[in-house]
Amino acid sequence: MAETQERRSELGAFLRSRRERITPREVGLPSTRRRRTPGLRREELALLAGMSATWYTYLEQGRDIRVSEQVLDALADALRLAPHEHDHLLRLAGRAPTAAAREPESLAAEVAAVPLLLQPHPAYVIGGTYDVLSRNPATDEVFPRLSTGSDRTPNFARWVFLEPEAREILVDWEREAQGLLARVRTLAGAHPGDPRYARLVAELHDGSPEVRAWWPRFDVEPRRGGHKRLRPPGRGVITYAYTAFHVAGRPEQTLVIYAESDGVPM
Repeated sequence: MAETQERRSELGAFLRSRRERITPREVGLPSTRRRRTPGLRREELALLAGMSATWYTYLEQGRDIRVSEQVLDALADALRLAPHEHDHLLRLAGRAPTAAAREPESLAAEVAAVPLLLQPHPAYVIGGTYDVLSRNPATDEVFPRLSTGSDRTPNFARWVFLEPEAREILVDWEREAQGLLARVRTLAGAHPGDPRYARLVAELHDGSPEVRAWWPRFDVEPRRGGHKRLRPPGRGVITYAYTAFHVAGRPEQTLVIYAESDGVPM
């Protein structure tokens, strides 16, 4: 109960801080000399967001009310919130953030360039749903057909479960696939209602009997590094050590680097 009230109070303080940083002129409202508050008045923001001034006042005061996600989105637009601020608003209001689900996941140019700097070691950056956002040529040599020439972003989970060649490349395919599915479930559980995860899970269920058999086990595990036995095309079995690094400011984006490590015990 105390935690809920604290979150409501923080929501009110967050809204107030963002309301006070916007001037009437910025949103096309007339500016008057007699204003007791910096930025917008409550009734002005409520008008811009298309909601009752009384209802907005209750929200800013931390009262026990619930508003729809549509109203929160309208407030975010009226307040000109950045994507991370929009997500924070939704969390404070007890809603799962969906701002990131509306648009394809973006990757900073300086981060996208890192895998090329690591050539000839296979390296790639994956997003929250295992989309491969950036990779170097060595990755395509070890994991062929990640991209099939379609307009879709390559996805490592789809490759493991739906690309037949993956079962040849991954020497210990069943173990690797089970671990990957457990990590997908962990991430999906952290984003309830996010359509990106729902689409990925549905696609894996449709195309893989193993996913249909393993999903009811409710296995979960975090992303981590380790060792993996691979059989790249035209080469024998090679043991790779791989390490995962989270991208600063984007913890769901992960840089994965592989290095040959023959002789390392599994």
